[in-house]
Amino acid sequence: MHIVYIRDVAITEIRTDLALEAQELNKESSNKSEIFTESETVNGIKITRQKVISKRDELSLGKSKGTYITIEMNSIDDDITNADDKIYAISDEISNLLPEDGCVLVAGIGNENITADALGPKTIEGILATRHITHEIAAQIGLDNLRSVAAIAPGVLGQTGVETSELILSIIKKINPTALIAVDALASRKLSRLGSTIQISDAGIAPGTGVGNHRTPISKETMGIPVISIGVPTVVDAVTLAADIIEPFDKTSASRINDIISPKASHMVVTPKDIDLLISRCSRLVSLAINCALQRDLTREELITLTVNS
Repeated sequence: MHIVYIRDVAITEIRTDLALEAQELNKESSNKSEIFTESETVNGIKITRQKVISKRDELSLGKSKGTYITIEMNSIDDDITNADDKIYAISDEISNLLPEDGCVLVAGIGNENITADALGPKTIEGILATRHITHEIAAQIGLDNLRSVAAIAPGVLGQTGVETSELILSIIKKINPTALIAVDALASRKLSRLGSTIQISDAGIAPGTGVGNHRTPISKETMGIPVISIGVPTVVDAVTLAADIIEPFDKTSASRINDIISPKASHMVVTPKDIDLLISRCSRLVSLAINCALQRDLTREELITLTVNS
């Protein structure tokens, strides 16, 4: 959450899980903090890298220390051929955060029964799991250099009665991966970023952030191994959306937001009407990018052939 000020008077809380948007809000407030940021645009894809280094940065952005990479794209369509640049842009950023060797566990966080929260479980359906393939079998089928990968969709506390972080930690202790990739839905402050923005970070993830149901963080501190989080915004908080629509703020509009929307809609989120299609496209793009990052010796076509849902 971020508090927006008019002449240093707090008027409403703006919710976002994106570090890029948190920095935008930081620049609009009186409590500014300089965050190391660099941006580049490649083939129409804008990549912004931020580093949260100090305690002041953490307090200013409301983000843990670490690297945050935001990839902004045009809307995603069903034609994977046209998505090559996006796939490789995402996979390159993931690769840069991963250890070079060792097994990697990929976890799809979220509730598959809630469409806006189904990004993680849907992504797992497209992950190439290889941990069960022995070296001998891999050599026989001409895939000698397969990296060991395990994939799981652990569900949510309300379904299993077990914290997501507890389930993942128990698996980590059993299979000893060198890194964890966690995929989850996020919340944005702007409708324009839904389904067209991907955030990658080495700072971990708090399950359920996209739908306002925060659970125990999944991070290097809690898991004991590097955690790379990948998130796509799928919802906008109702109060945040109202504030975004009414911009620029003044005292009259701020009062209306607080009186009319909050607290009645303080726990409501808004999704696009085509959320099913958005989740389908985004999960496919993210799963392909993860596969490319993990299996660097295989082509995109080979990875599509090897994945069940291709």
